[in-house]
This record gives sequence, structure tokens and C-alpha cells, in this order.
Amino acid sequence: MNQMLCALLLLTPLSFAQQSPQAPPPAPGSPADLVKQGEKLSHDGKQDEALALYRQALDKSPNLYEAHLESGIALDLKGDYVPAREHFTKAIELAPAESKAQALRSMAFSYAFEGNGAKAEAYEAQVFNASLAKDDWVAAAGTCNELARIYLESGNPARLADKWYKIGYDTAMRKSDLTDADKNLWLFRWENAQARTAARRGQAAEAQQHVAAAKAALDKANNPDQARFYPYLTGYVAFYAGDYKTAIADLQKADQHDPLILVLLGQAYEKSGDAAQAKDYYRKVLEINIHNPTNAFARPVAKQKLGG
Repeated sequence: MNQMLCALLLLTPLSFAQQSPQAPPPAPGSPADLVKQGEKLSHDGKQDEALALYRQALDKSPNLYEAHLESGIALDLKGDYVPAREHFTKAIELAPAESKAQALRSMAFSYAFEGNGAKAEAYEAQVFNASLAKDDWVAAAGTCNELARIYLESGNPARLADKWYKIGYDTAMRKSDLTDADKNLWLFRWENAQARTAARRGQAAEAQQHVAAAKAALDKANNPDQARFYPYLTGYVAFYAGDYKTAIADLQKADQHDPLILVLLGQAYEKSGDAAQAKDYYRKVLEINIHNPTNAFARPVAKQKLGG
């Protein structure tokens, strides 16, 4: 749904700014059908057209959870955060039990778009507490890491990011049936987090110690699916150490569909004096129309860099 990635429309800064605000003609189908059509448009970068369909759906069904949720997502992608949160507030109120966490996290992401970790915490903490109440230690730990990352990329590495990453690791360790591979996987995540927070504090030597510990834990975990996160880690640490050549080399080996990696590459090229390459990467970020923390960190930067 809102986590899917579509990169079908190349948006230049000019075309982004001039996206047509005109509503499409009334679409056939039920309110749910209108929302699905709107989701496809939003994924294709046509947020204004999507919003017109969501309004049609809400005219027919004012309390449709999905229409409020997707309206908030489209508005966040446009940068209209205040009206987005009005829809997320309604979505949280209307969400069925199985969708409550989705609505709360979406509101947290909305605040992440503006770098407001404290506001994001108010919603992530509710998701965390709900997981704790069910003894779902892994889900609770994942929520902690998500919130910690929001704090980190919002510029709070020394205290709040460290705090929530530590809570996440300790929470994961409460699961009684973790295998040795599982324990090493969580240790990899914990060392990874400490490396990134140290890098953001300007403690390059400490960051490298945690990078080495993360690699050792990753090797013991023997989890090939997690190996793709290692070049992201080394590239991230190199970027914040000012080693832009290494940052570019390593980040190019990481997930090229991750908007945060793309925006870091753009910034690394920019700092290396290659403005053309930098703009190419910033444009790639704006092709991505997903609503998650990494896009919340990257999209506003890319828009600002391209002047749109």
C-alpha cells in the first residue's frame, strides 16, 4: 500500500512545482475503489489528482479510514503537513484495531518530515506500548529503532537517539527463544546504531570501532538478507567523517531504492564539487512517492536542494 515504491514519473523541480491542481472528472466506483485509484496516482507522483479522488470518496463516505489515511500521505508528499495531520488525526480515530498502529506510525512519519522527533515520539510510543502489552518484543524493539532513527536524522544523536536504540536492543533481548543467529542480528543492529550516532556526534574513531563490531556480529548472524545494510553503514559513517569519496563508493553498493541513501549520495557529490551528479540524485529522491521515515528524511532535503 503506502509502503510500495513506484518510480515511473521523472519529476524535475519545475514540473514538481507546476503539478496540475485540477481535479479529474468524477471516477466510477465505490469510495473504496476511488481510494485505490487515488493510491495509484499518488504512487505515480500525481498527488493533486489523488487528493481529488480522495475528496470524492470522503464526500460519499466521510468516515472512511483509508481515505483519510491516504489523504494524509498525499499531503505529506506535497509538503502540506498541517492538513495532512488533520487527516491522520481522523484516521487514528477511525482506524480498526488491526490498523491502529499503521495510523499512529503515519502520524509519526508526518512529524519526521519536519524533523520533529518529540512530536513523533508521542505516536511511536503508543505503538511501542501496545506491542509491549502483547509481549511482542520484536515489534516493540522495531518501533524503538524507528523512533531512534527519527531522532537521529532530526539532529538528536547524543541523547534521544541513543536512548531509544538502547531500549530497542534491550527489548529485543527479552524474547526468550532467540537463537544465536537472532541475537547476533540484533547485536548487528545495535552496533550499527551506535556507529551512526557516534558519526553524527563527530566521533569518527568510536564510530569505526562500532562498524567493526557490527561486521563481526553480521558475520556470526549468517544472514545474507542483512548484508545489504553494511555498505549503507560504512557509507554513512564515511559521509559524516567528511570522507566523501569513500561515502560515494560505499553508498553506491547500498540499496539504490532507499531515498535516504540517494540523498546522502547527492550530498556527497555536492560536497565533492559535482553539482550535476548531486542534482541527478536529488531528482531520483523526488521520483519516490512512499510514506516512510527514510523518505521523510530525504524528500524535504531534495526539494530544498532543487529549489522546489
